[in-house]
Amino acid sequence: MDELTQDLRAATWIKSSYSGSNGGNCVEVAELSGGRRGVRDSKNPTGPALIFTPSEWSAFIDGAKDGEFD
Repeated sequence: MDELTQDLRAATWIKSSYSGSNGGNCVEVAELSGGRRGVRDSKNPTGPALIFTPSEWSAFIDGAKDGEFD
């Protein structure tokens, strides 16, 4: 098992504060080694995860704050 797979399995996933309590479309984020961030669909915790480098995560957060994805 590679390091990234181990990171994902051991990660503490945090659900978005915008997610409702009734399931639905939920996003979870986890801090990984090397400053990376993992993002996954909470309805499919064993499915794929997107992995962001620190600079990619920063650009994503800045874009979200600026309304780039609205």
